[in-house]
Amino acid sequence: MTGSPYIKIMVFDLGRAFRKKEEFESARLMDFEFRQRSRATRNVVQILGLSDNIAAGIVATLTEQATLERLSALSGVPLDAVRVHYAECLATARAQLIEERGDPTPQRLA
Repeated sequence: MTGSPYIKIMVFDLGRAFRKKEEFESARLMDFEFRQRSRATRNVVQILGLSDNIAAGIVATLTEQATLERLSALSGVPLDAVRVHYAECLATARAQLIEERGDPTPQRLA
């Protein structure tokens, strides 16, 4: 008798590979967005002359809009001005993070 009675078949599950990639990319994007938001909030807090300790608690517990409203209330600076500062800080934080960690754009499967 020649050959083995057992045949091993390798199957590539494309659907599983896509789900795994989606989970990985989603986690990577959420991490990047959180870091960007945290850094931008910390910078706005500094611009407004508030304590750095405020930034951590605010980012962890409030939505982006609620964060801006809270910073406006705490600093006495009009909400529109806080929004302008935040937009500038968000753009700066994104550029810094891309330089440090790379572009968060999902990698395409080729």
